[in-house]
Amino acid sequence: MTLDGRGLSDPKAMRALAHPARLTILTRLGEGSATATEVAEGAGITPSAASYHLRMLAKYGFVEDAPPRGDGRERVWKATGGGPLSVGVAPDDQPEVRDAKVALIAVFRRDAEEEARRALANMDREPEEWRDATQFSRFRLRLDADEMAGLSRAIGELLEPYAARNRGEDEAPSGSRIAEAHINLFPVAKRSVPGLPTEDHDAH
Repeated sequence: MTLDGRGLSDPKAMRALAHPARLTILTRLGEGSATATEVAEGAGITPSAASYHLRMLAKYGFVEDAPPRGDGRERVWKATGGGPLSVGVAPDDQPEVRDAKVALIAVFRRDAEEEARRALANMDREPEEWRDATQFSRFRLRLDADEMAGLSRAIGELLEPYAARNRGEDEAPSGSRIAEAHINLFPVAKRSVPGLPTEDHDAH
């Protein structure tokens, strides 16, 4: 996940984001601005706890004040940046940075898996057209690193017109809902064969 295409590299910022409630709040703000009360329900926390998490997210530049509503008595927040969050491990990452990235990626994946689990549990209650449009797929690809990077960009470009942060309810077709796409592209790592020494073992 990146902000405006920039990779996350500050361990403190990543540790601040690696909290289920904060990630849920940030995901909700990707749909549009909201108050602490509005994001609290989706995160399963109290409005006061949501306010605390929003301030922490603001401290590290993930959220900021949005234009006030009505009488302006309740603070409104929005996500910063114009793109989805992205994080990837680089060979030259310092240990502290790498550990923070791995921890954040784990939280991302747990949150995404929980979202998918809830969707599957609710599938029999969805209208037929939404059941037919839902897809959980897994593909094995054969490509080089440049092709995989290009595929990642192409997928992003394909999804961008539908991003909730850029497409308000008044711009989307009637009957539109919030949907979620999970994209994972990675080289397949070899499985270790049970009972055989690994390279790490041989090195000792």
